[in-house]
Amino acid sequence: MKRILPAIAGIWVALTFAGTAFAVKPSEMLADPKLEARARVLSEELRCMVCQNQSIDDSDAELAGDLRVLLRERLLAGDTDEQVMDYIVSRYGEFVLLKPQFNLRNSLLWGTPVLILLGGAVFVFASARSRRRQPTEALSKDEQQALDAILRKDA
Repeated sequence: MKRILPAIAGIWVALTFAGTAFAVKPSEMLADPKLEARARVLSEELRCMVCQNQSIDDSDAELAGDLRVLLRERLLAGDTDEQVMDYIVSRYGEFVLLKPQFNLRNSLLWGTPVLILLGGAVFVFASARSRRRQPTEALSKDEQQALDAILRKDA
């Protein structure tokens, strides 16, 4: 038991921190630590177009590597963070942003779930009200006798 516990702890630590490893290759890293830190912050905001729910900093995809290199090239050229992001968005579209900005163009995309929920609530409410208003028909004499016969059999 004393030997198993450290092994389990080691496996747990390895699995816990396995997802935090970056996919940035040493050849992609910038020599200037300040520029590299800016590149890391910006690359955390960009979506890998292949993996889609990972940042380019976490992705091993070839396209993510190309985006990391492009981002670093723009930083070396002297672009500000905003200019780098604008350049990449102009080339790849807003989908490349992990957190797209709210604007008039994509307001329908952001508002559609709310509109669907509101529409569903209105439909349910209207259906419930219309059912309450419908009068129930009384049973005919024959139906009432048949029902009474069934009830007597069960009792």
